[in-house]
Amino acid sequence: MPTFFSGDAQLSYEVVGDGPDVVLLHPFPLNRHFWDSVTAQLSTRYRLILPDLRAHGDSELGEGPATMQKLADDLAGLCREENIRKAFFVGVSIGGYLLFEFWRRNRDQVAALVLANTRPGAETSESKANRLQLADRVLREGTDGFIEEMLTKLLSQTTRKNRPDVVAAARKMMQTMSAEDVAGVQRGMAERPDSVATLATIDVPTLLVAGDEDSIPLSEFELMRQHISGSRLQVISRAGHYAALEKPAEFGALLRTFFDGLLRR
Repeated sequence: MPTFFSGDAQLSYEVVGDGPDVVLLHPFPLNRHFWDSVTAQLSTRYRLILPDLRAHGDSELGEGPATMQKLADDLAGLCREENIRKAFFVGVSIGGYLLFEFWRRNRDQVAALVLANTRPGAETSESKANRLQLADRVLREGTDGFIEEMLTKLLSQTTRKNRPDVVAAARKMMQTMSAEDVAGVQRGMAERPDSVATLATIDVPTLLVAGDEDSIPLSEFELMRQHISGSRLQVISRAGHYAALEKPAEFGALLRTFFDGLLRR
């Protein structure tokens, strides 16, 4: 598996398929295997670049918090490493947070955006404090309790009840992160900037994807739809925050239809 250095961290990624470049950015605290059930639908026509974000999977944390600025720099470095001049970018949750930062810095490299299960606003004072407290707690107690809380919060009730295989897959990915990794990412997300004002600057085709059982309220997606000109919103039923993992056929079909439509223009 290829690796490269970005600042003080060695980062891992995978490349699958051939064709126009599509960069797939997974959510916290999972890794590139989040996309395993989606890649088959896309790799017949597209070259998929699947990084493990800093501190996730096989990628290192480096020193200090994994801020959105660092993650955006990592993504820019990956694009240089793979000679990506322009691509379709898909970001789920933290993947969306970092894409707002990447857009502000490198919009000329973005041909289209998919923002899934994410939100543009900064943390509230309460949610920021919660992230920092959680970071301290996992360092004291380990990640086991944190992982079970995340599974309950981020997978839909439908998935938790009917798809033990999906729950097990998510748990296995989460278990690759150390307490230090989790704490570093939580501290980085606690500091993420507000991106609401950025929405009006997005002038590339944009698809928004939500799960109808997501922990992020639909109003957040409506906010993005209203402020990103020409964007459209798709809601996947019986899916939570990890819609692409819970409903890969539906999610993959949305991506394939969106990208294929752009190529026909």
